[in-house]
Amino acid sequence: MISEIHPGTIASLVNGTHGTPFDLLGPHDVNDELVAVRAFWPRARQMTLVNERTGTRHEMQRLDDAGFFVAEVPGQRDKLRYHYEYKTDAQEDADDAVLLLRDPYAYTPYLTEYDQYLFSEGRHLNIYDKLGAHVQERDGVKGVYFAVWAPNAQRVSVIGDFNYWDGRVHPMLFHVESGIWEIFIPDLDEGTLYRYDLKSKLAGYYAQKTDPYGFYTELRPNNASIVVELDQYQWGDDAWMNRRAEQDVLSSPVNIYEVHLGSWRLDEDGNWLTYRELADQLVNYALEMGYTHLELMPIMEHPLDMSWGYQVTGYYAVTSRYGTPEDFMYFVDRCHQHGIGVILDWVPAHFPKDGHALSFFDGTHLFSHADPRQGEHPDWGTYIFNYGRSEVRNFLLANALFWLKIYHIDGLRVDAVSSMLYLDFGREGNQWIPNEYGGHENLEAISFLQEMNEIVHREVPGVMTIAEESTAWPMVSRPTYLGGLGFTLKWNMGWMHDVLEYMKQDPVYRRYHHNKLTFSLMYAFSENFVLSLSHDEVVHLKGSMIYKMAGDWWQKFASLRLLHGYQLTHPGKKLTFMGQEFGQWREWSEARSLDWDVLDWATHSGLQILVRDMNALYIQQPALYEHDFDPQGFQWIEPNDAEQSVFSYIRFADDRDDFLVIACNFTPIPRHNYRIGVPKEGHYVELINSDADVYGGSNVGNGGNLDTDAVFWHDFPQSLSLTVPPLGIVILKFVTEKTG
Repeated sequence: MISEIHPGTIASLVNGTHGTPFDLLGPHDVNDELVAVRAFWPRARQMTLVNERTGTRHEMQRLDDAGFFVAEVPGQRDKLRYHYEYKTDAQEDADDAVLLLRDPYAYTPYLTEYDQYLFSEGRHLNIYDKLGAHVQERDGVKGVYFAVWAPNAQRVSVIGDFNYWDGRVHPMLFHVESGIWEIFIPDLDEGTLYRYDLKSKLAGYYAQKTDPYGFYTELRPNNASIVVELDQYQWGDDAWMNRRAEQDVLSSPVNIYEVHLGSWRLDEDGNWLTYRELADQLVNYALEMGYTHLELMPIMEHPLDMSWGYQVTGYYAVTSRYGTPEDFMYFVDRCHQHGIGVILDWVPAHFPKDGHALSFFDGTHLFSHADPRQGEHPDWGTYIFNYGRSEVRNFLLANALFWLKIYHIDGLRVDAVSSMLYLDFGREGNQWIPNEYGGHENLEAISFLQEMNEIVHREVPGVMTIAEESTAWPMVSRPTYLGGLGFTLKWNMGWMHDVLEYMKQDPVYRRYHHNKLTFSLMYAFSENFVLSLSHDEVVHLKGSMIYKMAGDWWQKFASLRLLHGYQLTHPGKKLTFMGQEFGQWREWSEARSLDWDVLDWATHSGLQILVRDMNALYIQQPALYEHDFDPQGFQWIEPNDAEQSVFSYIRFADDRDDFLVIACNFTPIPRHNYRIGVPKEGHYVELINSDADVYGGSNVGNGGNLDTDAVFWHDFPQSLSLTVPPLGIVILKFVTEKTG
């Protein structure tokens, strides 16, 4: 009965501290024939309940001046359908101005016990369908369902323009078993801005938070979440998706163009290109250049441009910098329709301390460890995820699947894996806590990475996971059933550092560093490697790739052409950061566009043409990709010619008669009449000569064709006498046997 409501209960609601609002608000049976309906709407001075079944109207009694109203209505709770009509204090002179309001507390919970059980166990792989904000229709009424995990909160409310950002108005239902809060708010739709207003049980902590499972967010510096539907886009990439599911990535061409979307190119006014503009310009460029995949530096929402996206605040939200979620779907769709895969950088290693996001979410270190020796990254000033907590693992596992399934992403490059594997990463002495066996391995993170890879490869066949891992951790790209971490591929950081160190040397001294290039073949098949020349190598005063090359202007460009050729013919998949393909001179910065105007110079445009031709050759020649990860695909011809700094080797396809012969000269001296042994007698065609004049070279070469001599050389009965151009690479293909 109205008189039975304790004033203290009303006061707790009015003061925003009531933790069980469904016990007080909405319809409640008084007896078999009478229902008490209670509402709290601070802006109302007068409220009327309208029974939608009978059309009867019931004036509601105002029990508290703050806006608490009650009406007793004939009927039963489960059969009552109603809405409110109200007038505000601002309408005192407009008695005919009546506003309609539907009651969120008239709707039953949406989250099932099974949902909660799976989430608590860390096994709800599509939890993003249940947590976050989702447009729904209930009992013929359209609205938005909200759910958030905050087990240590005393009260959580949804706030937005629809309730004047008043945390007292829409407090949520709490599920004690799972720590999840939920509410359905009628008459909301896409585009609604919202946050979660939290009061913690601990230390009086109060915060307004962006939705951890939110799909879209305001453009920085604003950070409210935005309701958006993700199932409305009509995809046109069925053919690609069907092929992907059947594809063996390991024996397929993978040549990745790494891109930062905000600085690849700007428009005429200096603004970012949108996802849809990039879907035309970037996709066409990648297609023209012959790249098989685009790898995007993180496009999850982040507040700081200078973080390049690696300090993520919205793990389920595509950044609003370049458009909407549907715009990004269009970008991915266009890539697929043009035969280009899309890989995303993914950051499960750490998250920033920004107060509006995951940090100290419900007044506790909910997503991280409370002990800074486990929970804080000393080098980056960020928090480390608590991989031992089921709900946190579920958050990340489902997030990986979310991008692969909802956005049709083809692979995840996992950032900073090394920092996840070791408890003492970046720490000294007593700054870390050993594992249960006294070691420095992060057992929970290892288990998480293995589970992530198992789930991804099971749930989304054909996609790839790539580890950025810089230590000697074994079997990163080996199956978990063999004790590996389960990644598809691993960046070859050792190759990258060795080859760049070699290229910095004056050619006069390279003879003393010959092993820098041969050493990679000692371990080339121990992992499924990606040869990466990434963004990390052209920032923080390291200089651009062309700047790193030794010598004068001509030698620098010849060396970079040679480096691209060496990378493309060395066993392993390929990755090149944007700008390196045309000799971007300035060090990369996220704050400006690449220097496309340098293509007016013949040296830069020649380099770009060489890379384009090399990329096309890579796709055309199975010898360059079918056996990247086993010794059958590679054979040295001469690895020990340190005096002349020349390397020669063979790449084989599945068909051993399909092979390429490669010779690289890392000095500016042409090597004339340079003899190398070859497997078959006959005619060889020069497919690529990086010193051709069209590439900006000196046009020293072999005239395009060579025939073998019956001269035993390098353990082969046949050999070729060729010219290896200065700071150049030649790629030869056997085409016919001699007939007489």
